[in-house]
Amino acid sequence: MDIDAKTLVKKDLKHIWHPCTQMKDHETIPLIAIKSGKGVYLTDFEDNSYIDGVSSWWVNLFGHCNPYINQKIKEQLDTLEHVIFAGFTHAPIVKLSERLCKLSPQGLEKCFYADNGSSAIEVALKMSFQYHQNKGQKRPLFVSLENSYHGETIGALSVGDVKLYKEVFEGILIQTIQSPVPKNQSEEAAKVAADVLEQIFIKNGKEISAFIIEPLVQCAGGMHMYHPLYITLARSLCDKHDIHLIADEIAVGFGRTGSMFACEQAGVSPDFMALSKGLTGGYLPLSVVLTTNKIYDIFYGDYSEQKAFLHSHSYTGNPLACSAANATLDIFENENIIEKNREKIAYIAAKLEKFKNLKNVKEVRQTGMIAAVELSDYDASLRINLKVFTYALEKGVLLRPLGNVVYFMPPFVITCKEIDTMMDVAYEAIVSLNTL
Repeated sequence: MDIDAKTLVKKDLKHIWHPCTQMKDHETIPLIAIKSGKGVYLTDFEDNSYIDGVSSWWVNLFGHCNPYINQKIKEQLDTLEHVIFAGFTHAPIVKLSERLCKLSPQGLEKCFYADNGSSAIEVALKMSFQYHQNKGQKRPLFVSLENSYHGETIGALSVGDVKLYKEVFEGILIQTIQSPVPKNQSEEAAKVAADVLEQIFIKNGKEISAFIIEPLVQCAGGMHMYHPLYITLARSLCDKHDIHLIADEIAVGFGRTGSMFACEQAGVSPDFMALSKGLTGGYLPLSVVLTTNKIYDIFYGDYSEQKAFLHSHSYTGNPLACSAANATLDIFENENIIEKNREKIAYIAAKLEKFKNLKNVKEVRQTGMIAAVELSDYDASLRINLKVFTYALEKGVLLRPLGNVVYFMPPFVITCKEIDTMMDVAYEAIVSLNTL
């Protein structure tokens, strides 16, 4: 389309309602039209380039327009673009499912596909509830952590605890109980939080279907981080009370925490593991819930028994998306990504040190390739997240702070020089806030 940025933005604002946005803001805050992407860079119509420090909402793993992923999608496009997934199958999804089961924590042997992260959470919640119902048990409750985020569909919102997204819809949400999240990354905090969880299970265990967590990092919850010991303890408590453990690895899976999946660091296998975002390298919508044969078997029976899991999406198992996911896993296998990232993790850790000396920084934390700098409690009306965003954008870096938390979650292909630019610009932006 031969169109300039000004015209593109004008047409956009006439017809499009953007996510997580007060559209009135765009009366004063310019909407940025992106023309192209390559590697860690996004380029606008004026040929300004920006380092994508947030992986375009945490989805991009191996850079924009990755040549290998591009090639694999193009090859699939000439063979099969889509087919109904009820009663049919195809090679890309069979290959992907075998690989995911092999990569995942032990015992996860069945894959149920959906289109996005929130949908995957809905699948896991419904599947857990129906599992118990198929066994003759009524368990209407779910337990989740305080400060958690699991998506914005009704079920996913219900088990979340970020008021910004949840509060207005309280009247139509399902029943949940929130348990305290460990207050920091210490083992002691993990034990304290697990003790409270145990009391919830003792009191309500026979009514609880599942306990859902974001392992190690609560991403939308200000990049709050906790020790893997908590996951280990939670797994033990779930086993004791016959409660499912759902691991929401939508944001933290595929190497973000330093291991392929965050649960690995706790030596734990969940009953359900939800994956999306990086699953396709950030290319196409796809999500999957992995579960056990034990759970699968409870749904298996004659048609007359009405035990089947009746949940579907029109684009379930899309071959193009599966091809992108297989290409993403190829890159992990062929380029030893997890091992290579260890050097970058250490480099980011070293760069974080200078942030600790700033007077307006409350805490600095890191888990793998995710790093966060939490600022002092500025008045919300100052909108410091917007000030950091604007400052960084003018310097060629895309940062999108979560309230007073400036975070870094770049594509894995970022170089040390690009890490320097990303983090130095963030440092300058934080220093500039001292004039407020």
